[in-house]
Amino acid sequence: MDKYNKHLENKYIFFSRSISLQPDTAHEIHDVSCANAAANLGYSSVLVFPEQNKNNKNILDLLSPFHCRKPDNNFKEFYDVQENLDIFTLPMPWPIHKVAKKWLNSSTVASKYYLPFHLLPHTKIVHTRDWYFARAAVKNKIPIIYERHYFQEKTFESEIVNSPYFQVAITQSEAVRESLIEYGMPSEKTVWLHNGFDNSFLVRQPEAAEEWRKELLINGQQFLVVYSGALYGFKGIEVLIDAAKQLPHIQFAITGGTEGQIKNYQHQAKEKQVENINFLGWILPRQRLSILFQAADVLAHPHCSGEAANFTNPVKFFQYMASGTPIAVTMIPPLMTFKKSPLIAEWCEPDDPYQFAECIKHTLDKYPRKVEGYPDSINLANQFTWEKRAERIISYVDESLRPKKNNIVAE
Repeated sequence: MDKYNKHLENKYIFFSRSISLQPDTAHEIHDVSCANAAANLGYSSVLVFPEQNKNNKNILDLLSPFHCRKPDNNFKEFYDVQENLDIFTLPMPWPIHKVAKKWLNSSTVASKYYLPFHLLPHTKIVHTRDWYFARAAVKNKIPIIYERHYFQEKTFESEIVNSPYFQVAITQSEAVRESLIEYGMPSEKTVWLHNGFDNSFLVRQPEAAEEWRKELLINGQQFLVVYSGALYGFKGIEVLIDAAKQLPHIQFAITGGTEGQIKNYQHQAKEKQVENINFLGWILPRQRLSILFQAADVLAHPHCSGEAANFTNPVKFFQYMASGTPIAVTMIPPLMTFKKSPLIAEWCEPDDPYQFAECIKHTLDKYPRKVEGYPDSINLANQFTWEKRAERIISYVDESLRPKKNNIVAE
């Protein structure tokens, strides 16, 4: 028996519909981070996902037993994972990626074939955002932790959510929690939790941060404002571009986004004659992103109003917090619990670039940059690591159904 298949019945399975090494992967980052955190706590955590865009015509591969492996260096660099996490990629038979049918997609194959025949003998508990996989787990008498990040649109099956194998539903905001309850999720099984951040964002690297400042502050500006995350419209990227136009003496840097999104916003900035903004794309390795946050004078957290503002719980907010850098924050419901906290931040209403520009100025005036970061924010952040979140989630699981920890726990 190989070292990855010891204690087969004790695996903490995290199933994701999609894991890739491509930009614009917020949900994938969430799934990997959850699995990685559980592994760091000492659980036999396995991230399970279908092979992407690769159809397997070798029937022997599809019939092979459960085998885990360690992520390769590209995966580790992209997602900033440690040594404890295992992964299991599911070979997809042809033509799964060619036909978009409910009964012929990777989620169905994972739920109907891999779960009962290859995962069941090894699994203690499953954590997933995939409802079909969660439902299949319950039917196979596997305890389930289900996450739902968006408003519910269909009534939950009573026999599934009321099953003793359905342990808890995790959401990211009170509004989404209420939505799940409205559609049949038992209130006592429904909780909402903030997202988390990787511990690497707590590591201070002042010399490397200074190199970032030298690289980006090249036009005589003294101040650097950084935004990181997805480049969707509702995230407030246009608001940020318009705010930058009001503050020509400040250099702005934006990370993240797909190639198409970056080109689109670069074009918008050029049309608006905004010359003090840099689009840096996807930052790799991910540790460089934490250094960039420490290099900034202000971290920008714009957002637009609307439905998305009620369910989003951005990972970047907690990464920002851990960096100890002052934050200019748009007020959205899931983050309002922090408005009266010790967080070093200034707050403003959504949608208004002039207000956001003023918010940035107030932040700069009130909180000058500290090389060592602001301890109030850093201390607050300590309760929002992915590991702390994983501990909270497992606390909602009946003790008899929890996987056992290994002897080695990551620091």
